[in-house]
Amino acid sequence: METPVDAPIKDKHEESQRLQKPTVVFVLGGPGSGKGTQCANIVQQFSYTHLSAGDLLRAEIRSGSEFGTMIQSTIAEGRIVPSEITVKLLCKAMEESGNDKFLIDGFPRNEENRIVFENLAKIDPAFVLFFDCPEEELEKRIMNRNQGREDDNLETIKKRFKVFVESTLPIVSYYESEGKLRKINAAKPSEEVFEEVKYVFASET
Repeated sequence: METPVDAPIKDKHEESQRLQKPTVVFVLGGPGSGKGTQCANIVQQFSYTHLSAGDLLRAEIRSGSEFGTMIQSTIAEGRIVPSEITVKLLCKAMEESGNDKFLIDGFPRNEENRIVFENLAKIDPAFVLFFDCPEEELEKRIMNRNQGREDDNLETIKKRFKVFVESTLPIVSYYESEGKLRKINAAKPSEEVFEEVKYVFASET
């Protein structure tokens, strides 16, 4: 049974939990830059939880929830899912994970994503990991993946890269001006790329 003394203690504990902000690292890079592979390596070596905004949206659709149905109809109508929804799903996933260190992969994709995340989540990223790779190399990698994905054709790849340059590179520039960007040469073999990644995480923690 809770005594009158227990309540303020519990309130203080809950307040201190709210004040302890998680460590968030945004992971950005063009299509085919190897973000997924390197995130898996970071999770294994540094005990981060890997969150992908796209995966969370797809999982919510699969769940059949009211939220998921709304997301599905938004996508079906060719509209972009509002940033508020994506950010709320990210916050929910962070709260439910039991961890306090997160890699958020492929987010923020644009300026609106960034602003909404700051306003809703009230979290500044510890730093932003940017996998920098020339367009020619990205095209070559995606065409050689042979995953049978419908979007792995040259025309679609060029469109995806154009969107990345127009929407996401300004975010990269913003975090660079804030001194938070950690640029990785992603054109090298995967093992060499991870050596650079390990150096960044070792020096940041």
